[in-house]
Amino acid sequence: MDFFTPIVDDAATWGAIAAANALSDVYAMGGRPLFALNLVGWPRATLPFSLLADALAGAARVMAQAQCPMVGGHSIDDLEPKLGMAVIGEAHPDSLLVNSAGNPGDLLVLTKPIGTGILTTAAKGQLVSEEALAPAIRSMTMLNDGAMRAALAAGVRCATDVTGFGLLGHLRHIADASGVGAEISWGTLPLLPRVHELAERGIAPGGTTRNLEAAAAEWVGEFTMAEKLIACDAQTSGGLLLAVAPAGLDALLAGLAREQTLTAAVIGRLTDAPGPVRVVR
Repeated sequence: MDFFTPIVDDAATWGAIAAANALSDVYAMGGRPLFALNLVGWPRATLPFSLLADALAGAARVMAQAQCPMVGGHSIDDLEPKLGMAVIGEAHPDSLLVNSAGNPGDLLVLTKPIGTGILTTAAKGQLVSEEALAPAIRSMTMLNDGAMRAALAAGVRCATDVTGFGLLGHLRHIADASGVGAEISWGTLPLLPRVHELAERGIAPGGTTRNLEAAAAEWVGEFTMAEKLIACDAQTSGGLLLAVAPAGLDALLAGLAREQTLTAAVIGRLTDAPGPVRVVR
């Protein structure tokens, strides 16, 4: 289940992002979505219901793509608009993707670029154009089903999606649940266009700043504050972070290429020394 306030101006696009984001939790566990229930908060006194209809139409389009019918839901009167879904899915126990199955030596592969939090914050401040925001919208509305299929075909069993806790936060979840350490290489991180520039100007959502404080990462080398924020940027509908044994890497990368995921970046590895996530220059 996930829901949030608008992060883009267009209502239908907001709905599409909300749907893709809610579906992502099922894909991150190797599951097939079965049906969804809408969760709506709406300021009926100040916003027309036509905008809500547009948002729900955008969500329905993405749910149809996922072959996951929206079968109902619930709405309340609220001071600001909120939209999301509870998604019910199923997966076979023998092929579940979980964040506790990582092993030392596994390589970390990321299937979408990062920076949606920084870009959407800039858009709220009218600091970027619609054209500049378009790559982030494309990423946020893309389903993670293809990444999931590639992971399962390659024998991956350890995964998470990268959302509100940022890349380092979700990687820390894998490391803690698996009882291992983790190390990523800064230079391998795939970024959305203009993210570095905007971060250098101090543009980042509040959640990203809190993520940086919570991450307590070990930074090996010289890093700017902007680079640290990017590694912790709170994502909406981010990609899958997969931990794959070295012997399965080629099969995974080939599968991700067939599925045409936005990235298939090898960004680091799991280690046998539990502790803070290390970020290496």
